[in-house]
Amino acid sequence: MAERLLILLADTDPFDGTTLVTILSQATVAAAMEFQVELLLTGQCWVLAKENMAASLEVASEGGRTVAQLLEQAHAAGVRIKVCPPPHTQWSDGFLDVIDETVGSAYIISEAMNGDTVVFTY
Repeated sequence: MAERLLILLADTDPFDGTTLVTILSQATVAAAMEFQVELLLTGQCWVLAKENMAASLEVASEGGRTVAQLLEQAHAAGVRIKVCPPPHTQWSDGFLDVIDETVGSAYIISEAMNGDTVVFTY
Protein backbone atom coordinates (compact mmCIF):
# COMPACT_ATOMS: atom_id res chain seq x y z
CA MET A 1 0.00 0.00 0.00
CA ALA A 2 1.26 3.47 -0.87
CA GLU A 3 2.13 5.72 2.05
CA ARG A 4 2.14 8.94 0.08
CA LEU A 5 -0.76 10.99 -1.28
CA LEU A 6 -0.29 13.79 -3.79
CA ILE A 7 -3.33 16.01 -4.24
CA LEU A 8 -3.17 18.16 -7.37
CA LEU A 9 -5.56 21.04 -7.12
CA ALA A 10 -5.59 22.37 -10.68
CA ASP A 11 -9.00 22.49 -12.39
CA THR A 12 -11.25 23.18 -9.41
CA ASP A 13 -12.89 26.59 -9.31
CA PRO A 14 -10.74 28.41 -6.71
CA PHE A 15 -13.83 30.37 -5.65
CA ASP A 16 -15.99 27.28 -4.98
CA GLY A 17 -15.81 27.06 -1.19
CA THR A 18 -17.85 23.86 -0.92
CA THR A 19 -15.49 21.93 -3.15
CA LEU A 20 -12.40 23.40 -1.49
CA VAL A 21 -13.66 22.37 1.96
CA THR A 22 -14.09 18.79 0.74
CA ILE A 23 -10.62 18.60 -0.81
CA LEU A 24 -8.84 20.25 2.12
CA SER A 25 -10.71 18.02 4.53
CA GLN A 26 -9.52 14.94 2.64
CA ALA A 27 -5.94 16.19 2.80
CA THR A 28 -6.20 16.92 6.52
CA VAL A 29 -7.76 13.55 7.32
CA ALA A 30 -5.13 11.68 5.29
CA ALA A 31 -2.37 13.50 7.20
CA ALA A 32 -4.09 12.69 10.50
CA MET A 33 -4.06 9.04 9.39
CA GLU A 34 -0.27 9.43 9.17
CA PHE A 35 0.05 9.32 5.41
CA GLN A 36 2.56 11.65 3.79
CA VAL A 37 0.33 14.21 2.12
CA GLU A 38 1.30 16.90 -0.32
CA LEU A 39 -1.17 19.45 -1.67
CA LEU A 40 -0.03 21.08 -4.87
CA LEU A 41 -1.78 24.25 -6.01
CA THR A 42 -1.44 24.63 -9.77
CA GLY A 43 -3.52 25.48 -12.84
CA GLN A 44 -6.16 28.03 -11.94
CA CYS A 45 -5.85 27.12 -8.24
CA TRP A 46 -2.34 28.50 -7.80
CA VAL A 47 -3.95 31.82 -6.82
CA LEU A 48 -5.04 30.20 -3.52
CA ALA A 49 -1.40 30.40 -2.43
CA LYS A 50 -1.54 34.19 -2.61
CA GLU A 51 -1.98 35.69 0.83
CA ASN A 52 -4.50 38.35 -0.17
CA MET A 53 -6.61 35.87 -2.16
CA ALA A 54 -6.92 32.99 0.34
CA ALA A 55 -7.47 35.33 3.27
CA SER A 56 -10.38 37.04 1.51
CA LEU A 57 -12.25 33.88 0.46
CA GLU A 58 -14.78 32.99 3.13
CA VAL A 59 -16.34 29.54 3.16
CA ALA A 60 -19.97 29.84 4.23
CA SER A 61 -20.30 26.18 5.22
CA GLU A 62 -17.39 26.65 7.63
CA GLY A 63 -18.91 29.46 9.69
CA GLY A 64 -17.17 32.20 7.78
CA ARG A 65 -13.68 30.71 8.04
CA THR A 66 -11.40 31.57 5.16
CA VAL A 67 -9.58 29.35 2.71
CA ALA A 68 -6.35 30.60 4.32
CA GLN A 69 -7.54 29.23 7.67
CA LEU A 70 -8.43 25.87 6.11
CA LEU A 71 -4.99 25.69 4.50
CA GLU A 72 -3.42 26.51 7.89
CA GLN A 73 -5.43 23.69 9.48
CA ALA A 74 -4.27 21.23 6.83
CA HIS A 75 -0.67 22.36 7.21
CA ALA A 76 -0.86 22.01 11.00
CA ALA A 77 -2.06 18.41 10.50
CA GLY A 78 1.08 17.69 8.47
CA VAL A 79 0.06 18.45 4.89
CA ARG A 80 2.93 19.90 2.89
CA ILE A 81 1.61 22.64 0.62
CA LYS A 82 3.38 23.61 -2.59
CA VAL A 83 2.53 25.95 -5.44
CA CYS A 84 3.29 25.75 -9.14
CA PRO A 85 2.41 29.10 -10.74
CA PRO A 86 2.01 29.28 -14.52
CA PRO A 87 5.29 29.90 -16.39
CA HIS A 88 6.34 33.53 -16.61
CA THR A 89 3.71 34.61 -14.09
CA GLN A 90 4.46 37.72 -12.11
CA TRP A 91 2.87 38.21 -8.73
CA SER A 92 3.19 41.34 -6.64
CA ASP A 93 1.98 40.00 -3.32
CA GLY A 94 3.40 37.21 -1.21
CA PHE A 95 2.39 33.64 -0.63
CA LEU A 96 0.80 32.35 2.55
CA ASP A 97 3.21 31.31 5.29
CA VAL A 98 1.98 27.70 4.94
CA ILE A 99 3.43 27.38 1.43
CA ASP A 100 6.41 25.09 1.84
CA GLU A 101 7.87 25.43 -1.64
CA THR A 102 7.41 26.77 -5.16
CA VAL A 103 7.87 24.05 -7.78
CA GLY A 104 7.75 23.66 -11.55
CA SER A 105 6.08 21.33 -14.00
CA ALA A 106 8.92 18.80 -13.97
CA TYR A 107 8.42 18.34 -10.22
CA ILE A 108 4.72 17.55 -10.71
CA ILE A 109 5.43 15.01 -13.42
CA SER A 110 8.21 13.26 -11.50
CA GLU A 111 6.12 13.04 -8.32
CA ALA A 112 3.01 11.82 -10.14
CA MET A 113 5.04 9.09 -11.86
CA ASN A 114 6.46 7.82 -8.56
CA GLY A 115 5.11 4.29 -8.03
CA ASP A 116 4.86 4.81 -4.25
CA THR A 117 2.48 7.75 -4.64
CA VAL A 118 -1.29 7.85 -5.09
CA VAL A 119 -2.44 10.94 -6.98
CA PHE A 120 -5.82 12.63 -6.57
CA THR A 121 -6.52 15.34 -9.14
CA TYR A 122 -9.20 17.95 -8.68
